Amino acid sequence: MSDMKVINFMGLRKASTVFSALLILVSIGSFIFNGMHFGLDFTGGTQIQVSYTQAPDLEEIRFVISDAGYSNFEVVNFRTDQDVQIRIQETGEPQEGADQGQQGDASRVADEVVSLLQANASGEVERLGSGFIGSQVGEELREQGGLGMLVALIMIMIYIALRFQFKFSVGAVAALAHDVTITLGFFSLLQIDFDLTVLAALLAVIGYSLNDTIVVSDRIRENFRMLRKSDTVELINISITQTFSRTIITSLTTLLVLLALFIFGGEMIKGFAIALIVGVVIGTYSSIYVAANVLLYMHISKEDLMPPVKEGEEIDALP
Repeated sequence: MSDMKVINFMGLRKASTVFSALLILVSIGSFIFNGMHFGLDFTGGTQIQVSYTQAPDLEEIRFVISDAGYSNFEVVNFRTDQDVQIRIQETGEPQEGADQGQQGDASRVADEVVSLLQANASGEVERLGSGFIGSQVGEELREQGGLGMLVALIMIMIYIALRFQFKFSVGAVAALAHDVTITLGFFSLLQIDFDLTVLAALLAVIGYSLNDTIVVSDRIRENFRMLRKSDTVELINISITQTFSRTIITSLTTLLVLLALFIFGGEMIKGFAIALIVGVVIGTYSSIYVAANVLLYMHISKEDLMPPVKEGEEIDALP
């Protein structure tokens, strides 16, 4: 312990609180003014899959579809460079009970798009399939996804309260809510498509950030029992310093994989990779500052971690 140089992380706790508050305010402001740019999974629309004899130019396909009057769509490769997936979102406000009629519209849209592609392609274009995702299904997915995330946070809070102590659970859930809000704010601010793969990435971010926070919390708890002469701020600095190398190595190796996915994984999982990259960076920061800051603001002490003395136990212990 004497040979270790302790980093004064908590010396920046006020600055980090202001920084986190600004990020959250920007995220909430973006939610209010920009909203989320939901993908086809949530808004409903038509999905068409085609295959070319030679790898097509995606920009040319986008130009052809846009020139035909379609606006809200995306064109990506899937499986191979010759296979293309086109997703065209619904236009207008979804109406209750309208999905059945919209299925017919989706079939017509798919036929028109495939005909356009065949007319503008140098080789043969094979239609692999098409489908319709109703707006009612998309709305249900949004509700269920949000509910699933809320339940996950509640269960995590209960687990950490039982595993450690209530103040630790508040710090962990505050860090997770911080990470999710800022990651969603990033997608809202840049208007990146939010679909089911991004929702899955958010749940993965919760798990990743929680693991990091638990490692730090466990070391803080152990040091409260071992370093009785240290004050709370010094003890938290020692605990974070002891776990810092592990945190950085884990985060960097994870980011290397995610960057490879972002660069080489293709358009289909780009949103997934972006969400995880942002989540890992913010999660690493929050496990050091947000969770530890909450512990300090709640005045955590070694007395909080001592087992409660049962009534009459002290009298029984007397000789």
